[in-house]
Amino acid sequence: MAFEELKERMSTAWGAGSFEKLAERGGDAQDELVERLAPQPGDRWLDVATGTGAVAIRAARAGADVTGVDFAVPLLETAQRLAAEEGLAIRYETGDAEALPVPDASFDVVSSSFGAMFAPDHRRTAAELARVCRNGGRLGLLTWLPEGAIGRYFRLLAEYQPPMPQGAGSPLDWGREEHVRELLGDAFELEFATGVSTRVEESAEELWQMFVESFGPLKVLVASLEPPRREQLHDDVVAYFESYRETGGIIWSREYLITLGRRR
Repeated sequence: MAFEELKERMSTAWGAGSFEKLAERGGDAQDELVERLAPQPGDRWLDVATGTGAVAIRAARAGADVTGVDFAVPLLETAQRLAAEEGLAIRYETGDAEALPVPDASFDVVSSSFGAMFAPDHRRTAAELARVCRNGGRLGLLTWLPEGAIGRYFRLLAEYQPPMPQGAGSPLDWGREEHVRELLGDAFELEFATGVSTRVEESAEELWQMFVESFGPLKVLVASLEPPRREQLHDDVVAYFESYRETGGIIWSREYLITLGRRR
């Protein structure tokens, strides 16, 4: 099933914000993923739905030969700038996680950090992850747990969005081990772990402002709403952040799944 119109809207939305400001505030999960994948000098590494290049940059620092692919051109432009600032030679290409613009079995490592999970056709995305990874190659994915803080956040935003087209998979299903095994278990020997990425902030209102400016999908959603509905969304999101307030501030702990695989 094709979702080209949906993906075009998603590409525009993800490119609408200054996403690197969010990425740089929560890099602990990416640190763990790259550490577990243990990049070696010369590893041919593909980072799928690379965004602003958080994982690609970490792998390149370790000497891997990195290619990053994303369908949002503004994110790639930022990724290229950040890599250039560090003197890292990373190739970035415009491409779709459901149709990666690279040859079969051409990478030693294939990764995706909270990225490929948003492609609407899960089976096609999984097939592409398997196609481009060589026999014996390594896979590493970061996805959000559906019952965790981000799952709750996405369900809140969904109340203000039009329904997804029929047949589109939920991104949060990639946080369920059984779903990932169904998609990838034939192609990879899989293992799983969970982790928590924690942010400490002082103000729920400042978090709202940061997300409106930096998280493209929320920025586009806010712009699409009439003023009363926009105000209600603001109030609901601020209340969501306030629900994580503790003595030391807003302690926003976001639970994630790490999927590690070895290509059969």
